[in-house]
Amino acid sequence: MNWLTDHKIPLGSWMELFVDWLTTHAAGFFDTIAISLEWLILNMVAIFQWFPVYVPIVLTAALAWLLHRSLGLVIFVVAALLLILNLGYWQEMLETFVLVLAATTLSVMLGLPIGVLAAHKPWVYTLLRPILDLMQTIPTFVYLIPTLVLFGLGVVPGLISTIIFAIAAPIRLTYLGISKVPEELIEAGKAFGATPMKLLLKVELPAAMPNIMAGVTQCIMLSLSMVVIAALVGADGLGKPVVRALNTVNISQGFEAGLAIVLVAIILDRICKAPNAKEEA
Repeated sequence: MNWLTDHKIPLGSWMELFVDWLTTHAAGFFDTIAISLEWLILNMVAIFQWFPVYVPIVLTAALAWLLHRSLGLVIFVVAALLLILNLGYWQEMLETFVLVLAATTLSVMLGLPIGVLAAHKPWVYTLLRPILDLMQTIPTFVYLIPTLVLFGLGVVPGLISTIIFAIAAPIRLTYLGISKVPEELIEAGKAFGATPMKLLLKVELPAAMPNIMAGVTQCIMLSLSMVVIAALVGADGLGKPVVRALNTVNISQGFEAGLAIVLVAIILDRICKAPNAKEEA
């Protein structure tokens, strides 16, 4: 046993060397990504800030009504957003919403095709499965360190870490939805002469849509759960007052900022739920 412990495998050193190599040889690439993503997020926040406060509230309530036809949901959405405004966290709420929107959009854009490919190529999912397990179980602070080194302080390392944490959900649920499409539907599509692309677009994706939308909703919730972690590396949003309250032991500020995060999570969860799903009180 002494021989085993005395000859440690330098996994951490290898990873450090790999990150150092990336920093040395691909600094321009990572700087371009960081500048582009930061420019995109800051401009999205500026666009939302340009509108009067009542516009996002009315649009969100209208979207809730169009999707669910629930007066109770509309009242809750309006009351929750007015409460966030009253607590003084409107600016932070917009920043958090943009971060979640960007992380979810990028995760779905990457995760959907990967999930489709994994469903059609079982060996791909065999390779992906341990990687997805690692991404979902490894502590977020572990991959927050290399993203901070590669992308610098600010919103971008928080965004990248959020994507790493959340992308497994759309990949897994897209894979599940495509692989569970009834064989009879696929055979019927083939019998009508559908090409593989038409079969995917006209048969497999519509049949798998409930699972895909569940993956999108789960991705949103996972992204929102990362706002406090992202604030530790300089990302703006509702995570910042939570971290500030933790550092100063400010119970009042911590409770109010935490409540704002909970309200945003409930609003997004209720609105993104499948329209035919039963609304709960």
